[in-house]
Amino acid sequence: MDTTTASNLADDARERLASHLHDLVRESEHLMKAVQRSGNQQVDAVRDRFEATLKGARDELETLQDNALRKARRAARTADNAVHDHPYASMGVAAAVGALIGMLISRR
Repeated sequence: MDTTTASNLADDARERLASHLHDLVRESEHLMKAVQRSGNQQVDAVRDRFEATLKGARDELETLQDNALRKARRAARTADNAVHDHPYASMGVAAAVGALIGMLISRR
């Protein structure tokens, strides 16, 4: 999977999560209004919709977390492989970055 596709999938997932959270807020407002009216059938119907929306948001959040963990593990494996394949270059880059950070800190 290329980075553009992965980025698009992440954007789609964020949009779906935002949509679910928006629905959750809207259903919460309906629930609060229904409770104020205190009709049992109305409260039950709104509560059922609220629970369904909450379940959808939870499922979407779990999917996002799983994808994020998978990507983080893949990135860590890639970095580990790169360091093992090119140890001297990795040490040189780390030293250069450390020197740059040291210079920036000392200038302040």
